[in-house]
Amino acid sequence: MKKIPFTGSGVAIVTPFDGDKINFDALGELIEIQIANKTDAIVICGTTGEASTMPDAEHLSAIEYTVKKVAGRIPVIAGTGSNDTNHAIALTKRAEELGADAILSVTPYYNKANKSGLIAHFTAIANAVKIPVILYNVPGRTGMNFSIPVLKELAKIENIVALKEASGNISYTAQVAAEVPELRLYSGNDDMIVPIMSLGGVGVISVVANILPEETHNICQYFTEGKIAESRKLQLEMLELINNLFIEVNPVPIKVAMRELGYTVGNLRLPLGEMEEGNLQKLKASMTAYGVKKL
Repeated sequence: MKKIPFTGSGVAIVTPFDGDKINFDALGELIEIQIANKTDAIVICGTTGEASTMPDAEHLSAIEYTVKKVAGRIPVIAGTGSNDTNHAIALTKRAEELGADAILSVTPYYNKANKSGLIAHFTAIANAVKIPVILYNVPGRTGMNFSIPVLKELAKIENIVALKEASGNISYTAQVAAEVPELRLYSGNDDMIVPIMSLGGVGVISVVANILPEETHNICQYFTEGKIAESRKLQLEMLELINNLFIEVNPVPIKVAMRELGYTVGNLRLPLGEMEEGNLQKLKASMTAYGVKKL
């Protein structure tokens, strides 16, 4: 079995901004809160971190800062995906040099890729580094889905170790688990942690963990320990809040929720804008109902 970078809950951490710059002091505070509250890994510069709006120098500075701040206490996974293979390779190599424990690489978006191109894309990325590569399947954002034959080919590469599965299609996920067992599964959807772990998944790369890190960790931990009823109870209690954290495109609601709780996360970067008032009220109501508090 391939070695994976973490089991449990990896937080897809938001990036605090102060105008057009990263607020590194605020990022450091968020990292410390996550570590103190049992998060199992930090995923920096993912979708939730608004990496798509970051120039390379800023993107890499966020990875470098996070690696130094975490200082080996838990794994750091760096988002380095791109729809330009050479760009993805360059970011991935620098992430390894900066000390990231693994990288997260999304399927090419907009231009997409055919089967041969997709295999060549990820093969080139994986061959450029020695650290583990987590593939990221999120067709709602990229307009494409990993086919089973492509995953089977990519699973032959030693350091392609896992799939962050965010299609929302449990039948597809079951097929991956059955036919490509070499790749471990992380849930990419907070409402499907327990279902995916029931198919052999090893955890989640989570948005809701930004505000409920210990609870998200516990969903995974309880399941791993065989406390299925307890895990399921936590998952279902969190469901309405999770749904409202995706009532508008991620990361708008989670960043707004963190502001409401008093965290210093700053502005959203265009083209992301502020929430509609009706959606904001639904989000706030679900936060109150769950009893979310600043940590």
